[in-house]
Amino acid sequence: MTTCTDNWEQVEAAAKLVLGDSIVAMIEQCRKEPHPESQLIAVLHEVQGKFGYLGDAHLDAVAQLMQVPASKVAGVASFYHFFRLKPRGKFMINVCLGTACYVKGADRVAQRIIDELGITWGETSKDGVFTLEGTRCLGTCGLAPVVMIDDQVHGEVTPEQVPALLEKYLKKAKE
Repeated sequence: MTTCTDNWEQVEAAAKLVLGDSIVAMIEQCRKEPHPESQLIAVLHEVQGKFGYLGDAHLDAVAQLMQVPASKVAGVASFYHFFRLKPRGKFMINVCLGTACYVKGADRVAQRIIDELGITWGETSKDGVFTLEGTRCLGTCGLAPVVMIDDQVHGEVTPEQVPALLEKYLKKAKE
């Protein structure tokens, strides 16, 4: 595939700097294969794995190096729920909103988290410590309502316990 940009060397160098050697090597390997654009999702997974999210600079660099239209890269990244377009916090909070948890007050627990952190679903706290997500079921219905922070399950959580729970993780973030 031929590139037509007058300043391709500068564009290529900037894109490589954004993505790093391992991802650039992956893209170069993809470009040697027929239909390199078919590897776009795999490349985006690698980028997100390295950086934690897909920022505008990442998407543009992938588009440039893969020679795929930026609109296609952005479209794929925004279509799939797995991809994050904003940075995540150090700790991911998942509030179970499944039936058992909801009946036992998960909505009130979630509201307390929202009030304490000043964020809503899908957002990251201003200090970059917490990202809040909802989930349909964590499979621990007997512990309802459940909040999972990273891979740690907290069962029978009440709204009154939320500040202490968040404080515990704030201390961890400062370590």
